[in-house]
Amino acid sequence: MDGLLALAKTFLLTIRDVLPIAAILFGFQVFVLRRPIPHLRQVLVGFAFVLIGLTLFLEGLEEALFPLGRLMAEQLTHPALIGGVSAAETLTWGDYYWVYLFAAAIGFSTTVAEPALIAVAMKAHSVSGGTVGVWGLRAAVAIGVAIGIALGAFRIVTGTPLHWYIISGYILVLIQTLFAPRTIIALAFDSGGVTTSTVTVPLVAALGLGLASAIPGRSPILDGFGLIAFASLFPMMTVMGYAQISEWRARRSARKAHQG
Repeated sequence: MDGLLALAKTFLLTIRDVLPIAAILFGFQVFVLRRPIPHLRQVLVGFAFVLIGLTLFLEGLEEALFPLGRLMAEQLTHPALIGGVSAAETLTWGDYYWVYLFAAAIGFSTTVAEPALIAVAMKAHSVSGGTVGVWGLRAAVAIGVAIGIALGAFRIVTGTPLHWYIISGYILVLIQTLFAPRTIIALAFDSGGVTTSTVTVPLVAALGLGLASAIPGRSPILDGFGLIAFASLFPMMTVMGYAQISEWRARRSARKAHQG
């Protein structure tokens, strides 16, 4: 009975979140564009599926993945597991290597499964005429998130200031935009935002909060939620790097064909 009540509550909250989006879409179509909504029945059925799917997905996150991520973070940071000692003060940042590997794996796997990224990758592939590969873009973003989350976990362990990493990272992004292909820059920046969506954020937040709670002297608000900033930053670098490598390989192939 409690499970049904929790599911109903999640469903009502999902309706509350989705209704403003539906109101804007339908409102612009009817009152601004002044055109009837094509295939209205199919659109309404689609919205119903969205509500049901989001409800089940959010309830699954709350009941399974969110606690599991937090539990794994707490277990991986336990002093007895890491260094075979009982006092956390005797551990150094190098003793937490399993935490970094787990963070990178979580970052990569959640990003590959991110529905928003899949949609963007498919649309980018269509618009670019096949130049941007669906799996290539998804892999580039996932690698960026994996690096970012691992580095964010390292930052939580060491306790170094968050703004050092964020400012340095955006400086590198700005420098990289000077050399990256112009057609990929907007997609790279969008990839950094779209990856922090329904799948990645809950699990990354759970990992960050678990790490911050398990390591003495860390703030769950600053250190835990600050981990999400790394997931938005590093995909920009890897997507532009992916485009730069692809462009370099194309130029090299063209030179070889010209010489031959």
